[in-house]
Amino acid sequence: MKRDIILAGVGGQGILSIATVIGEAALAEGLYLKQAEVHGMSQRGGDVQSNLRISTKPIHSDLIPRGGADLVISLEPMEALRYVEYLKPDGWIVTSSVPFVNIPNYPDLEEVLAHIKAFPNHVLLDVEALAKSVGAPAQAANMVLLGAAIPMLGIEHDKMIAGVERVFARKGEAVVATNVKAVEAGFNQLTINN
Repeated sequence: MKRDIILAGVGGQGILSIATVIGEAALAEGLYLKQAEVHGMSQRGGDVQSNLRISTKPIHSDLIPRGGADLVISLEPMEALRYVEYLKPDGWIVTSSVPFVNIPNYPDLEEVLAHIKAFPNHVLLDVEALAKSVGAPAQAANMVLLGAAIPMLGIEHDKMIAGVERVFARKGEAVVATNVKAVEAGFNQLTINN
């Protein structure tokens, strides 16, 4: 098994938390892991991107080549499009459908979504609304997105939930429960839509 994953979004959305949970679950599975992060301008609102590679065999580079990604997970639809050139022809885009408009010339949202919908393998979800629907704060939208991506990650659902529990354990049981609920909301929504 090998998965090359591009994680993208805007600073403050929780992309690196998604990477941490996937990494935790992968290591618990005994998988090899390499990660390279680009924090953009290292500020809230700047471009954030991470290359995450997991495999049953040793990985020699932490960077994903163009055309090599199995999956682009993005909390911002325009940011998802920024990295589609890295996607394999049969790769997946899993992204929020709601933009984080932090620039004055943000493209027309309908055009952005139409470009995403042109890819045969895509998931578009209003992750903030799904988080709120299960009583989680909007900040848990990243975990909703993670839940929607579980079927494409090659790591069992239960192992991902255990990863969420380990990563958030230091923040207390209530935070763990909220994040697990958010993951389940994304996972269940994807199951309902397919």
